[in-house]
Amino acid sequence: MSSIQVADQAFVASPPERVAAVVSPRARWRRWWPDLRIDVREDRGDKGIRWVVDGPLTGTMEVWLEPVLDGTVIHYFLHAEPGAGAPSDPDTLAAVTRTRRVQGKTMSFDVKRELEGGRAAGEAPA
Repeated sequence: MSSIQVADQAFVASPPERVAAVVSPRARWRRWWPDLRIDVREDRGDKGIRWVVDGPLTGTMEVWLEPVLDGTVIHYFLHAEPGAGAPSDPDTLAAVTRTRRVQGKTMSFDVKRELEGGRAAGEAPA
């Protein structure tokens, strides 16, 4: 089991192919995870993307896009170890996990804001 594990999800009222189009551009990754070196392990199109990450963390990260009702659930996973020489005491690991959880939420909410902006609650996706 990895020392740092994050699993989160958010619903976006938009089809998976539109969510994938927002998540897949490499330039966006730098905004969400500025300190990680990210390499695509598997581009799954409208099902999401899997990465290998390196830098302050070494491991894997994934965004899995699950079609649900009239939208998509974005599942975000990160499984990693602290980078070489980084502290790995319990308090530091907890702080790193929290930071990475917030980065995942930021990514999900950015996607949600972009694709649902101006949409009234209960309104069908555009």
